[in-house]
Amino acid sequence: MNNDERIINAAVVGYGGMGGWHTKRIMEMEKFHLNGIWDIDPLRLQAAQEQGIYTYGSFENVLEDKSVSLLVIATWNDVHKPLCIKAMRAGKNVISEKPVTLSVADLDEMISVAEECGVLFTVHQNRRWDDDYLTMKNIVDRNILGKVFRIESRVQGSRGIPGDWRKEKGHGGGMVYDWGVHLLDQALTLNDQNRLLSVYAHITNITNEECDDGFYAELRFANGLYYMVEVTTNNFISLPRWYILGENGTSVIEDWNLNGKSTLVHNWDKIDSVPVKAGTGITKTMAPRTDETIHDEPLPAVHGEWIQYYDNIYDVICYGAKQIVTHRQMRRCLKLIQAIFDSAANDTVIRFEDDIE
Repeated sequence: MNNDERIINAAVVGYGGMGGWHTKRIMEMEKFHLNGIWDIDPLRLQAAQEQGIYTYGSFENVLEDKSVSLLVIATWNDVHKPLCIKAMRAGKNVISEKPVTLSVADLDEMISVAEECGVLFTVHQNRRWDDDYLTMKNIVDRNILGKVFRIESRVQGSRGIPGDWRKEKGHGGGMVYDWGVHLLDQALTLNDQNRLLSVYAHITNITNEECDDGFYAELRFANGLYYMVEVTTNNFISLPRWYILGENGTSVIEDWNLNGKSTLVHNWDKIDSVPVKAGTGITKTMAPRTDETIHDEPLPAVHGEWIQYYDNIYDVICYGAKQIVTHRQMRRCLKLIQAIFDSAANDTVIRFEDDIE
C-alpha cells in the first residue's frame, strides 16, 4: 500500500473469467493499483501481457513483491486454501473467490492463520449486490407482503455444466459450489440473525456423473420461514428467479432484469366467491379473488452498487473497519453447503446447529 496516497497495491492470482473480471475492476478504481497478475497457464499470461498488464514469473514472485498488500485468489476451488495460507503468512491481505474453500475444517485453519498474521481474509460474495436480490430483500424488510412465510430462489439453465474444471470433482466443481454458494449466501445474509433449524436437499447428476449439475434445498428457519433454493442446468422452461409468499400478498421477480410484480390483498373480509369449473369438477376454495379485493403493484426496485464491496476492503485495510463478508458468515455458508451434501447423500433432514451470535 502506498501510505502517502492511501492507494492499495493489488495482484490477482488466476487470470481466468473471474480473475480477469477482478483485474479489470481493480484497474478502474482510484483507491487501488494493479501491480500485476499470475497464472499457471502461459496462454493466460500472454493474454494479460497483450493488454499491457504486468505478469509475475511465479506465485512466489508475487509474494516477494513487498509493495503488494492485497492478493485476489481466483483459481480452481481446490487450491484456494494453500494459496490463501501462503499469501497470509507472507503478510498479504487476501480476497478469495467463492467458494472460499471446500470444507469447514479447512476454513477454520484459514481463519486461524488470518488471525495469527493480523491480515484481512474474506471471500468475494458479489451477488449480495444483485438488483434482484436487493429488490427481494426490500420487499421483505419493508413488510410489503406482511409476514413472509416462503421464499423461492432459483437459477436455471439448459446447457449443463460448463466444459472446464467446473465439471471436475477434484477441482471443487459442481453447481452447489458454483452457483449454490451465491444463493445460499443470499439466504443466510437475509436471515443473518434468524436461526437456521434444518436442511433437506436433493442433488442431480443428469448431465454429469462426477459432479452435481443441480440441486434443490429446503431451509427452515426459527421464525417459521421456509426458504427454497434451486439450481438446475437442464431446464428448458425457466421458473421465476424469485417467488415470495406473505400473509397479505405474493411477489414474483421473473429475472435479473426485474420483470415482475406484487399482488396484494386490500380487503380480507370479502372472501366469498362463486365456484368455478376445475377439470372434471368445481371448486370454491381455489376460485380466484375478485378484482375489488386485490391490486397489483410494481416491484420496489433496488439497484446495487457492487463497488461497496471493494470500498469495504479498502476501509478494512486502511482504517480497521469491520469487513462486510465476515468469518462467521463464511463459516455458516460453508457449513450449510456441507449439510446439503450430507442431506442429499442420506436422503434425510439435517438438524442444523447454527452458530449465529
